Amino acid sequence: MNWGMMTRAERDAAYNNSAAVPNSPALNEARIAASKAFRAERPGALDLPYGPKPRNKWDLFPAADPKAPCLVFIHGGYWQRNTREEFCNLMGGVMAHGWASALPGYTLAPDATMTEIAAEIRAALDWLAANGKAHGIEGPIVLSGWSAGGHLTAMTLDHPAVAAGLAISGVFEMGPIRDTYLNDKLNLTDEELQTLSPLRHPVVNKRMSIAYGTAELAALCNDSRDLHAKRSAAHAPGALIPVAGADHFTIVLELADPAGELARHALTLVP
Repeated sequence: MNWGMMTRAERDAAYNNSAAVPNSPALNEARIAASKAFRAERPGALDLPYGPKPRNKWDLFPAADPKAPCLVFIHGGYWQRNTREEFCNLMGGVMAHGWASALPGYTLAPDATMTEIAAEIRAALDWLAANGKAHGIEGPIVLSGWSAGGHLTAMTLDHPAVAAGLAISGVFEMGPIRDTYLNDKLNLTDEELQTLSPLRHPVVNKRMSIAYGTAELAALCNDSRDLHAKRSAAHAPGALIPVAGADHFTIVLELADPAGELARHALTLVP
């Protein structure tokens, strides 16, 4: 893409996943309904606060074995929409294989800057490291997330509680975002373009696989391929997973299916 020659409308379209996937409202509604049912069936450890703000809460779904790995999943929504509660059903895939799972919430823009959002995810992981055992979660943590959550996964892979990562359809270079409608609420600063772009950071030498759908917008596909290439050049472990035919909204559903490509791959990220 020749970003400098594109109009504002073309730049907006380059990141507008909802417009690119016409049936995305129906896909979202089905996922939200399934997540509501999922939470209702597992009411034991929901809405646990890790910080002072209304969205600073965890949903925890421990496994039968407290030492089982735990998939921590960060929801997407371009850092400015959605909730953790709306993604709980995606945990069904790894939980069917005996894993625990956990979903942290975070404050959305413009009520929080992206710097503050990233700090909240770190605080959430601090809380889980200190308190997970009391709730039946004490195995290795695989950090994952979709879209904005994929970005936050890459940003916090270096947290000491995290054993490995699975970033799904993330944005890993913030520079172009500031030229789009997304920045109306994010208000990214020059400093944040540097500090919040995983493609500009030193590589974290932990296993992190990066997944994207081959039917996604080019900007997201390119970011995923570029981050994997940077990590590969630094000999950091982790696979690049192009999910054939998946768009931005169908790729994440792979986690809900115990036989889905992403659920199966997650199982390979810890011994």
